[in-house]
Amino acid sequence: MTTSTRGAQAPAVLVLEDGRTFRGRAYGAVGETFGEAVFSTGMTGYQETLTDPSYHRQVVVMTAPHVGNTGVNDEDPESQRIWVSGYVVRDPARTPSNWRSRRTLDQELADQGVVGISGIDTRALTRHLRERGAMRVGIFSGDAVTDGAAMLARVQEAPEMKGADLSAEVATKEAYVVPAAGTKKFTVAAIDLGIKGMTPHRMAERGIEVHVLPATATLDEIYAVAPDGVFFSNGPGDPSTADHPVALMRGVLERGTPLFGICFGNQILGRALGFGTYKLKYGHRGINQPVQDRSTGKVEVTAHNHGFAVDAPLDKVSDTAYGRAEVSHVCLNDNVVEGLQLLDRPAFSVQYHPEAAAGPHDAAYLFDRFVSLMEGQRA
Repeated sequence: MTTSTRGAQAPAVLVLEDGRTFRGRAYGAVGETFGEAVFSTGMTGYQETLTDPSYHRQVVVMTAPHVGNTGVNDEDPESQRIWVSGYVVRDPARTPSNWRSRRTLDQELADQGVVGISGIDTRALTRHLRERGAMRVGIFSGDAVTDGAAMLARVQEAPEMKGADLSAEVATKEAYVVPAAGTKKFTVAAIDLGIKGMTPHRMAERGIEVHVLPATATLDEIYAVAPDGVFFSNGPGDPSTADHPVALMRGVLERGTPLFGICFGNQILGRALGFGTYKLKYGHRGINQPVQDRSTGKVEVTAHNHGFAVDAPLDKVSDTAYGRAEVSHVCLNDNVVEGLQLLDRPAFSVQYHPEAAAGPHDAAYLFDRFVSLMEGQRA
């Protein structure tokens, strides 16, 4: 990525790897950037999306037409920086209006060197991605706008998401502790594969002291904190490359410690149990995805950000090296696996985001389920 100073009126071009182009105006930093083009269907919560490490090396297209109304505040980031490679909107807000706003979205993108584009038909772009699938893309603005064939060649030279091993690039390099709110009840070792800040916060609310460990942590380092439970976080990249986290999770399963995984952590559990993973055509991203909890029949509106999924049978119990396993949650849009659970050991995972900043909060009970597993193990 190369960037220069902010230039909202500079011409900009979005180029997809199949040759389709969209022309608009620069939004945020001016320059060029590359990544995987994906779309998010949320109408709010853009600040959480931008700062979610799971979006590393992705160019996010917002399907909501008007973006930036609430500006940028200092309370909602999920990490210390914006992780998206690029940002695509149709109609950026002229002036933010929110009592917590400190900066405009345009200015925040420019300050952090994130190249974006505005003024394009995001509906047409989203329909194209739904029909053709997520693909590589480049955004070029200002002096970076050159000959169309040259820009297309640059896009086609960019690395693909399939086969990308990215979790170590976004994870913490040093362990840190998020203390329990109020009386400490449990200790959890959380493997950071791209963890969102709200996740340890949700656990802390339940009396859990969270030790966040790097993606490269060893089994000895996990058990050095004497955990009552182990958590595997969300994160970017292709789960088929995540051999170390899979081996780490198998070590936890062998010891029978209560285990909970979210998003990438769900895919890691799938691989640890012997299931495969595969890339979705265009993925699930947004805060309005319907998922059914198969144990209760309840339908939840949930927050998603995943382009890969677990290949597990929906309608039968599977025998694994760690006992019986079943699909616990399923997406009602396309029957994609959205959760797994072991029936003979205290371990489960979901593909979506129950911490759900900025909402919805239908799935917050999953943290209580994790607490129940730890209570049962202690008893």
